[in-house]
Amino acid sequence: MDIILNIQNLSKTYQSGGNTLTVLDDINFAIEAGSTMAIVGPSGSGKTTLLGLCAGLDRSSSGIVELNHIRLDNLNEDQRAHVRNQHVGFIFQNFQLLPTLTALENVMVPLELRGEKHIRPRAEALLEKVGLADRGHHYPSQLSGGEQQRVSLARAFSNSPKILFADEPTGNLDAETSEKVVKLLFDLNREAGTTLVLVTHDLELASKTQRIIRIKGGSLISDELTNTQNLNHAGA
Repeated sequence: MDIILNIQNLSKTYQSGGNTLTVLDDINFAIEAGSTMAIVGPSGSGKTTLLGLCAGLDRSSSGIVELNHIRLDNLNEDQRAHVRNQHVGFIFQNFQLLPTLTALENVMVPLELRGEKHIRPRAEALLEKVGLADRGHHYPSQLSGGEQQRVSLARAFSNSPKILFADEPTGNLDAETSEKVVKLLFDLNREAGTTLVLVTHDLELASKTQRIIRIKGGSLISDELTNTQNLNHAGA
């Protein structure tokens, strides 16, 4: 199986008041293409920092991040942005939609950045897939939290990413809405064959993935397959 994400000896430190603050310390793991994985751990454990480094949103202090066989730690900010636009989707807890653009326009942004043509029909099809075909002309302020997260899902899949990172994708949603968004997330993941990596406090959500890694105090303390993975192997 092809390795889509390879993390070796990854560390992240900050200087604070003359002291060195270690947020992540010597993290190692690799993820197979098309698989699903959750990163869990207490608040302040370094989960979101790790996700940002994996996605090329930030640069590590040391170690290797190899995404789709591209060494991100060797790239500058513009080069990492190009890699993200070509290969990565990202879903944020607080949605991160552009408030001055409609739902449809928000979904079209990654496609426009890639210089692609005839993007409106593709964006409309994605909105229809997430159940928002009739909400494309609405602005984020006119949408509920669940609707905004579904727009962000459509946007994340618009560039057909090889890997999708989701940071607490249900953190701001009620239980019923969360269930719908999670189903969409895994349905789109299966249909597109996209690798899914999510950070969550929700252990029930984490258990839906094939693998869970646990972070505590900036260190990786466990890496295990879930029953989902075991059932997949049993039925293979």
